[in-house]
Amino acid sequence: MAGVEAAGYITPTPIQKQAIPPVMEGKDVMGLAQTGTGKTAAFVLPILERLLDGPRGKVRALIIAPTRELAEQINDNIIELGRKTGLRSTTVYGGVGLNPQVQKLRGGTEIVVACPGRLLDHLNQKNADLSHLEVLVLDEADRMFDMGFLPDIRRILKYVPAKRQTLLFSATMPDDIRHLAHEVLRNPVTVQVGHTAPANTVAHALYPVPQHLKTGLLLELLKHTDTGSVLIFTRTKHRAKRIGQQLEKAGYKAASLQGNLSQNKRQEALDGFRSGKYQILVATDIAARGIDVSSISHVINYDIPDTVDAYTHRIGRTGRAAKTGDAFTFITHEDEPLVRSIERVLGEKIGRRTVMGFDYAKAAPARDAEFARPPREQQRRRTPAAGRTEQGRQRAAAPGTRGQQASAGYSAGRTATTSPQRPSSDRPRTGNAPGNTASRRSWGTRPNRGPVRGPGSGNR
Repeated sequence: MAGVEAAGYITPTPIQKQAIPPVMEGKDVMGLAQTGTGKTAAFVLPILERLLDGPRGKVRALIIAPTRELAEQINDNIIELGRKTGLRSTTVYGGVGLNPQVQKLRGGTEIVVACPGRLLDHLNQKNADLSHLEVLVLDEADRMFDMGFLPDIRRILKYVPAKRQTLLFSATMPDDIRHLAHEVLRNPVTVQVGHTAPANTVAHALYPVPQHLKTGLLLELLKHTDTGSVLIFTRTKHRAKRIGQQLEKAGYKAASLQGNLSQNKRQEALDGFRSGKYQILVATDIAARGIDVSSISHVINYDIPDTVDAYTHRIGRTGRAAKTGDAFTFITHEDEPLVRSIERVLGEKIGRRTVMGFDYAKAAPARDAEFARPPREQQRRRTPAAGRTEQGRQRAAAPGTRGQQASAGYSAGRTATTSPQRPSSDRPRTGNAPGNTASRRSWGTRPNRGPVRGPGSGNR
């Protein structure tokens, strides 16, 4: 209760009301809820209560999440809610050093929050022991499916006890997730809150605009809109980086969050957005599930997402905890089919808007200079070695020089190798025979560089 009070929880959210009782009873649960509905606390609180009794120093609860950001967010909630319990939690994900995670896993921790790939690395290297596991949580299962993690999940399941409690949470329920739920859950209790349709606390608007004018429209829209924290989604990492740079150049406190950043820089961008250091965060979809900032006033889809479900996940970042928010989406003519699908889910037509004073008639440039990748630096050509130029040949021919000595030695070697050959049955069969100067150049070896793979020997 101390952690709950410290976190400021007073009234449980709908998903918490429905999910906590069956989880406390030890039943398997399949929860269908959007991001921002309080579902993390719906499984963290019962887990903390369960682990208060029993052995310490063994992994008794495993929470699997699709992204590093979400794993850190869940871990932060565990630390906050369990501050008086003495239970330990650690995160396991890629992009950072392996050894610190090994030390924490072997040092004794009761709760592990992990991304699938790095967890499998630890399991394969026997750094983690899941034989004492009591609770398994698969969070954002649909996102893990989108990112191709289901095969990894199935491999991880081989390391956990068959007798366990399993909780599966997902914002949507595609067929593959239903199959997975059927495999891992036993007589589950299904709880559903706001399934599929985006939260009704979010106002939607569409801004038709040609692709080449999107950045200009974004800057103009931000000028004329009263915003708090703004989250902008793009389709590519390169575009997220470039838009973040352009917003900074325009005077905004902005940062980008995308996969090419190191974990430290990603965490700095997230922390800065949460604290208010950055007013605007430009992100790719990989970050959509790992941003827990309740004060986001606007989500702007610079690029419309690929699916209706992805649209739901993106705009779930605003209008949270019963607060209102706005979702603006830039659309081109090619996006109309997906727009109609989103409107069917919402059950209403989304209003189209324009920005007064913005020049929508500006012609497209001959080439995309805005997002074109900078050309790679040309590598300087190496200076030709001595002996391959006229000047080098003259130096090599000078009496007493090292070049002349080397040339003489080379000639001697050539003379030795042209001596009468022995019968083929007496020739050395390998290129490593002592004294066989020519063999040092034979196929299969390189001087001081080890073996060379020959045809059919596999990938280089």
